[in-house]
Amino acid sequence: MLPDPDPALCRALAADLRDAGFTAETLRSAWGDAADDAIARGLRSPADRALGERDDALAVLGRLLVLGMPQPAASVDRALVRTGGDGLSRLGLAVVSAASVRPQAVVRPQSFTDESGAGQWWIASDLDEAALGGTLPEDHVLGVGGASLTLAGLQLPTPAHRALDVGVGCGIQALRARAHVDTVVATDISERALAFTRLNALLNDVDGIEVRLGSLFAPVAGEQFDRIVSNPPFVITPRVADVPAYEYRDGGMVGDDVVAAFVTGVGEHLAPGGVAQLLGNWETRDGIAGLERVRTWVEASPVPLDAWVVERESLDPLSYAELWVRDGGTQAGTAGFSRLVDAWLDDFTARAVTEVGFGYLLLRRPVGGAPTLARFERLHNALVGDSLGTHLAGALAAHDTLATLDDAALAASVVIVAPDVTEARHHLPGSEDPTVIELRQGGGFGRSLAVDPGLAALVGACDGDLPLGVLIDAIAQLLEVDASALRADLLPRVRELAFTGFLRFA
Repeated sequence: MLPDPDPALCRALAADLRDAGFTAETLRSAWGDAADDAIARGLRSPADRALGERDDALAVLGRLLVLGMPQPAASVDRALVRTGGDGLSRLGLAVVSAASVRPQAVVRPQSFTDESGAGQWWIASDLDEAALGGTLPEDHVLGVGGASLTLAGLQLPTPAHRALDVGVGCGIQALRARAHVDTVVATDISERALAFTRLNALLNDVDGIEVRLGSLFAPVAGEQFDRIVSNPPFVITPRVADVPAYEYRDGGMVGDDVVAAFVTGVGEHLAPGGVAQLLGNWETRDGIAGLERVRTWVEASPVPLDAWVVERESLDPLSYAELWVRDGGTQAGTAGFSRLVDAWLDDFTARAVTEVGFGYLLLRRPVGGAPTLARFERLHNALVGDSLGTHLAGALAAHDTLATLDDAALAASVVIVAPDVTEARHHLPGSEDPTVIELRQGGGFGRSLAVDPGLAALVGACDGDLPLGVLIDAIAQLLEVDASALRADLLPRVRELAFTGFLRFA
């Protein structure tokens, strides 16, 4: 268990890291792009080899706190002039002997970009399998991975009063949420995870984060929040003996029941207008598609919810099993690897699972009345970037505006083409007219849509000068078609383009 972190000692460590230039960019420059990418795959030696005999502060701290390698005590004391090896020991981050400092955790710099510009955190978490030299312990607290960064980028960047982070882990979602909300309650079933969250908040000089121990919504019974975010332990794991149940990824339930429980239970903890965002897995089971099963969970919520669910990828049972067995540190080709994969396959067969989807869920408690948003879509080639939260916020705002407009009001509206939209036309050799016209989105989810000449002409004319109805009437005249029929055809598609970010209200 980590000790309760000393705020003064955390400030001293942060000052030492700043003085050493301990950033993601300087480390990547020090050991090179290839070695930096290898660290994410669990390979430390390329980075260590690239540093060679360097004994400056950046090199010493890179080996100690990023690669998880013991360093000479004198070198650590020179690199951390305020903190020293003794300070790391008092924070529970290292064990110090007369000759060396042996890390007990990693502290890795994490760069990010949000709507206000570039930023950076230092995130402490448990040693990974490369540093441990074997499989992970079941109470392992995971650092910042791809899924963590995805969810952080998905968070709405709009201001709110109170947020909840369910399953806080090392604390990255709470840190990201705190940039936009006044206070954050962070919960987890792991005391160790809560300790890392407290440490990381202090290390990054972030206040307003309260930690509570407990599962799902138990620690916040009777409370409501404007924002709820969760990277829950959604990994589908066989509930049989000899299969490790890692706290950071396994919720202890059968199949995708953890995500189902979250979806059906989150509504009562959302204030009216409040939004919940989470990652999840869902099974295609007994011939019922995963997204359709998610729809039934939303419909089963005792509190009506708006829902926007995106399935970004899907895996067959074997690929899914191999992915998560490797994630736990068991190497392919070993007897243990084959045994664990068989356990996963037996579990999927017992429930007639043929596919597992992964994606994002956005759930909102309507301010009043029935839900108006029910969107469940597969976007397996979607872009993922730091700006997705801004895109989601824009889509919700567009949806709310569109919900107030009948077709006559929409026709009277003025819209403009988003600046990231481009058009591509494909012609057969020698043909004057295009066979395919595509609209492509540079931001958001990077959608690409095939459109007909009428819609292409309308989008091309949306420069903010004239209402949609006037533009449609002019296009009908050019195409020599009935204006009323063209309005009936184009206006529903304008609604879709406005929601997905191709068009914006002027």
